Amino acid sequence: MLTIRDIRVFSGPSLWAPVPAIVLEVDSGELEGLLSTQTPVFFEPLVALVPSLSDYSTLVSQPEGGLKRLLLDRLALALQQIVGATVTYAQTLPTAERGVYNVVYEYQQEEVGRASGLLAIRLLNHLLSLEEPDFDFAHQLEVTIVNTAKRFAYDIDTATVVTAAQRRQIPVLRLESDPTIVQFGNGVYQRRLSERDTSDTAFIAISIARDKSLTNRLLAESGIPVPRSTAVKTADKAVTAARRTGYPVVLKPLDGNRGRGVCIDLGTDAAIREFFPIAAQESRSGTVVVESYISGKDYRILVVNNQVVAVVERVPAHVIGDGTHSIRQLIERTNEDPLRSAYPILAKISINKQTLESLARQDLTLDDIPGEGRFVQLKLTANVSTGATKIDRTDEVHLDNVAIARQAAAIIGLDIAGVDLISPDISRSVLETGGGIVEVNSRPGLTIHTHPTSGIPRDVGAAIVNALFPLGQPFRVPVMAVTGSNGATTSRMIAHIMKTAGKKVGLTTSGGMYVDEMQIAGGDCSDPASARMVLRNPGVDFAVFETALQGILRWGLGFDRCDVAVVTNISDDRLNSDGIPAVEELAGVTAVVLQAVCPGGTSVLNADDEWAARLADTAPGEIIFFSLDEQNPVIANHLFKGGKAIVLRQTPDGELLMLLDGREETRLLSVTEIPEAMDGRMGVNTQNAMAALAATLTHVPLADIRDALRRFASSDV
Repeated sequence: MLTIRDIRVFSGPSLWAPVPAIVLEVDSGELEGLLSTQTPVFFEPLVALVPSLSDYSTLVSQPEGGLKRLLLDRLALALQQIVGATVTYAQTLPTAERGVYNVVYEYQQEEVGRASGLLAIRLLNHLLSLEEPDFDFAHQLEVTIVNTAKRFAYDIDTATVVTAAQRRQIPVLRLESDPTIVQFGNGVYQRRLSERDTSDTAFIAISIARDKSLTNRLLAESGIPVPRSTAVKTADKAVTAARRTGYPVVLKPLDGNRGRGVCIDLGTDAAIREFFPIAAQESRSGTVVVESYISGKDYRILVVNNQVVAVVERVPAHVIGDGTHSIRQLIERTNEDPLRSAYPILAKISINKQTLESLARQDLTLDDIPGEGRFVQLKLTANVSTGATKIDRTDEVHLDNVAIARQAAAIIGLDIAGVDLISPDISRSVLETGGGIVEVNSRPGLTIHTHPTSGIPRDVGAAIVNALFPLGQPFRVPVMAVTGSNGATTSRMIAHIMKTAGKKVGLTTSGGMYVDEMQIAGGDCSDPASARMVLRNPGVDFAVFETALQGILRWGLGFDRCDVAVVTNISDDRLNSDGIPAVEELAGVTAVVLQAVCPGGTSVLNADDEWAARLADTAPGEIIFFSLDEQNPVIANHLFKGGKAIVLRQTPDGELLMLLDGREETRLLSVTEIPEAMDGRMGVNTQNAMAALAATLTHVPLADIRDALRRFASSDV
């Protein structure tokens, strides 16, 4: 029987994986001996339940694989993949204790990842030993994973934008679940999204869009074609307004949404009185808009950042006659389409008062059998929630209609707007054919564009992301990560240099957390949680993190990538305190920071520390060594290969810090100019200054670095 001894969750790169991962410490118990002598008989029933594991038969048949043979790590991935997670990284590693393993697997949503690991254990125990004889996998999958995924999943529109951001490798952080608020990017570059409202969406624009009467008036006063409109509070006033406007008219709630309460093509006083309560009931203010009815097709034009990015024609719920089945039967057959159960992609067609009214206008009833090919409209409005279909028309829209939609969004003040245009034909100018804009919506649905019933799906999520972060604009603040027993002083030196260069620095150290020189937390803040706090702060445009090895071991990194990683040293005095038995393993933990260096980044290493120097073999990016010994063979070899190094040079005039770049040499500072070096008596601070110099060379002019180090005191941040 498999048992879980411990569960650890790593939200960033860690010793276990370069991605967010869950680590299960699993004891195989009496199964351990069987795994080395017998072929498990669980595989075929497992594949019957989880077919995606069928490719792993070879792994199952290898006796030397131990717990790997049970595919626990792959099963934990597969269960997440069933609910749509994109996860691929997994491995199973034996520990020093016989029969105990660390099972590592990637996750996207922590609760779903945890549930997948626990269910994987239960399923394997059931298949191997018939534990829980009444175990119902399908039911357990639904209640433990599917329901958890639904509870924590992004809504489909938010997911569209999140996916587009992830494709551009923009950091995504969920700040709140209800309502969903998502942060894209970090530090000063961060932007936020909530229900298609962005950091650029003005509250006053949302208020205007919610008031259909005010929207209509502002558009009309700007020359935009709109129907005549009057807001009223009573049915009698609605009749008076309808007579003045001229029949037929439309009634709609002043501040409604999703087409609820909209009653169209009303031609008599009696119809106004009959339908007025329906419209009024959906209005939070009780106010109803009476507007002239515009005949034509219903188009939704999505405007993002003053650009039209997608257009769909919304066709009211309908059926097509076949000369055999009644309208009721045709509705039932239409609703059998699996997509009809996937609202907001497509909704089932309900039979209600609006359906009967629509049929009556066509002289039909539910029991009539329409002739073959006859279009039978079932709803008066073309809202997706009532079963409408969507046809992409983005490539057909006339330029006049594009210009009018853009102006409408700008007049209301929305950065993301759904402009509803009624027109006989979107490919012709509404100025020639007649028609007009009937609404401008804030928080427009995106699914009608990403999942049209017919036509080309449009990547509107990318359009929104590109509006928030135009191509070439930064979305990450630069991050410098420092690790080693001298990390605190080096981190403070780097922060001081960047502050001197005009940056608003977020700094975490074992002595506290600082933003723009103000301490915002005391105590040891060299942990991942503190780093994440800094990256969430919109006042930070540069981040410097002392990255403690203990934090890496327990929680991984608090960032997914860094521009510069600095290893000041790898000290064996940390072996007992951090529970690491050998310096080789300590170097492995340190290497986690280096592996987070982004393409084009820099790894700064202490050439005087044997284990730090060894990390150069796998360190990414440009490598810059520093050393108190200019004759250090590590330095000589690195320079021979064309690398850079900062060294201490002995001269008749004293000790100098020199930058060596191949055959080129640059004088940096005299040791006597660095107060913290105490005229060279504090060799460790000379090394710290070297590390800070190496880390900042490509980010700050050399003159600013010199000035900062000349002024740096140990109390500075």
